[in-house]
Amino acid sequence: MPISDKGLHLGMEKIIVLGAGLVGKSIAIDLASSFDVTSADANPEALRFPSTLPVKTIQADLRDTVALKKLIAPFDLVVGAVPGFMGYDTVKTVIEAGKSMVDISFFAEDPFQLDELAREKQVTVITDCGVAPGMSNIILGYHNARMKVNRYECLVGGLPNVREWPYEYRAVFSPIDVIEEYVRPARYVQNGAVVIREALSDPELVYFDTIGTLESWNSDGLRSLINTMPHIPNMIEKTLRYPGTIEYLRVLRETGYFSTDTIDVNGVKIRPVDVTAKLLFPKWKLKPGEKEFTVMRIQVEGEENGSKKHYEYHVLDFTDTATGTLSMARTTGFTCTAAVHLLAGNRFNRKGICPPEYLGEDAENFEFILNHLHDRGVHYHRKQS
Repeated sequence: MPISDKGLHLGMEKIIVLGAGLVGKSIAIDLASSFDVTSADANPEALRFPSTLPVKTIQADLRDTVALKKLIAPFDLVVGAVPGFMGYDTVKTVIEAGKSMVDISFFAEDPFQLDELAREKQVTVITDCGVAPGMSNIILGYHNARMKVNRYECLVGGLPNVREWPYEYRAVFSPIDVIEEYVRPARYVQNGAVVIREALSDPELVYFDTIGTLESWNSDGLRSLINTMPHIPNMIEKTLRYPGTIEYLRVLRETGYFSTDTIDVNGVKIRPVDVTAKLLFPKWKLKPGEKEFTVMRIQVEGEENGSKKHYEYHVLDFTDTATGTLSMARTTGFTCTAAVHLLAGNRFNRKGICPPEYLGEDAENFEFILNHLHDRGVHYHRKQS
């Protein structure tokens, strides 16, 4: 019988969530029904939770590594939900403090650089535990343990319900982290070889029921899968946006607006990307009451028990109108909270750096994660042929 949240024997009770952005706040709220939860952030505005919720708050500069170690010392488990540029150093500090962790910061650095340190400290660090990367990895991890996978494809995007000129996009993450998707070279695997292409390349139009036609393009979403599953000959992840998005993003990128190289403007040293993020954030910020959705399609093909198999997973999730919780916060945050329950209940105790595909290997844990999401209204529909 699949395990449930209440069926876990919790060995960890006190949890601190680092970062109280849209996703970090949703994580803290969800965990507060089962754990003693504290939310920490440098911004006091972000730490405003409804008074009816049992979430404690601490204002703190999470970039101060000495203070961070003191901050997390009383807690059994840490959740990382800081911006990507802070992610690696935050995870490293948490490991040095001897704490296990689930992280969704999606930092650019290779997390396996911290694997030896995590093993030495005998802690478990589950990285990239969101929707994609995250749930996408978990699904592939499950099937990889049960079949010979020949092809994996993930198409994923988060978009506003209403297309509004000029950008037809809204960001629920840090603008700098979103811009990173447009400049970081995209890696995918084709015929057993790793291919590196620029982001925004190889656009395709893909039709989705209910949503209509979206535009997909190469992004660097495979991340750990390239290292943990080198035997799979074809793997790719592509980001979804409304058609026409690629053109203006390429123009901005090629003009230098996303550059991190400092330039001199009338005697002032600035990074163009900082100015761009400052200008784009008001345009990308969701307006009060504005709704968005997350769409993802995963395909896994290969051989299972001597027969060819094709599995396809779909998720289409919208803003929860009852609570106002954004879809990207739900699909990302609830995958993370499922992992927290498994880790706290000692259902997953592998030491070291653990990307989410490791979570999917165990069938019972895989079903638990699907049920955990289902109970919160996030439904993954599976077809097989």
